[in-house]
Amino acid sequence: MAYFRVLAPRLAQLYELLDREEHWGIVINADPDAIASAMALSRIIRPRVAGVTIARVNEIARPDNLAMLRYLRVPLVKWRPSLRRKIQRYAIVDSQVHHHPDFEGLDFCIVIDHHPKPETPPAVPFVDIRPDYGSVSTMMTEYLYSAGVRPGRLLATALQYGIRTDTGTFGRNCTEVDLRAYHYLSRFSDPALMTRILRSEYLPEWLPYFSRAFETLRPCGRGSFAWLGKVSSGDTLVVVADFFLKVHGLRWVAVCGVSGGRLIAIFRGGFGTMDLGAIASRLFAGMGGGGGHKNMARAEMALTDVPAELRSGLEEFLFRRLLEAEKKRSSPSAAVQEDGAAKGRER
Repeated sequence: MAYFRVLAPRLAQLYELLDREEHWGIVINADPDAIASAMALSRIIRPRVAGVTIARVNEIARPDNLAMLRYLRVPLVKWRPSLRRKIQRYAIVDSQVHHHPDFEGLDFCIVIDHHPKPETPPAVPFVDIRPDYGSVSTMMTEYLYSAGVRPGRLLATALQYGIRTDTGTFGRNCTEVDLRAYHYLSRFSDPALMTRILRSEYLPEWLPYFSRAFETLRPCGRGSFAWLGKVSSGDTLVVVADFFLKVHGLRWVAVCGVSGGRLIAIFRGGFGTMDLGAIASRLFAGMGGGGGHKNMARAEMALTDVPAELRSGLEEFLFRRLLEAEKKRSSPSAAVQEDGAAKGRER
């Protein structure tokens, strides 16, 4: 049996899109899996195009993510409209167009992702969406292997870290192919660099946010809700939500707050038949966006889209919407639909 799937036909299709006269932009919602996957895609297409720019639409504040950028020398820039002047083609990894407002105005040619597929497939020349994979870093390892590209020390370490983070160190949505990819990458990666990144987990200035989360934590249906108010970055919400995964007895948690003029909810947990991705997609329906996996998800909307009379009570506004979204899961029809969707995503 082959070590990885044979992707030669898919690579041939991808190569047909490349032109040595064109500059590509890989636009991501930056987290470790997205960053590593963008690095891998850049490595594959760079010899066949005029140049590649990796751009992020979000702010990065988590110390482990900042350590990843620093130690692995990731050439990542902030997305800005002026980049359109030099970029002719666009790709997206570890996300889909409907996941972030900044993606919607770009004409993507490549979409590679592992989040659930939308009801309407994207009208994109090259689409590879595999919800049964634990990370896109695993998918990109397969592409590198099929392309005959041996990952360098920094790229291999980045891909390993992407696999670790999106599978919760192999305890969440992890498959045999994720483990196989991690083992393969260990031939080329740098364990010392990985240790340095893993030890960069918290910042002292985050401690008040943990205190605020403990004070505001309350039941919300069968899960829990915590309100942090205004935070410097959405990554702060992610760090606190990840912490609550280690608290025994919490079925799921939504850690919520405001950052950059947006109302944000980060979901973690969702064991059993609970599908947090479905709840996130309903939370701001008609006002914002959301989605994700069964056990981890995100939703957000612009503060300007919150009804004016509710802006003085954002915590209660969000709590009530979350409670309504969670209750819809309790209806028999919703339960049947979501259980079927969840089974379809599991390998």
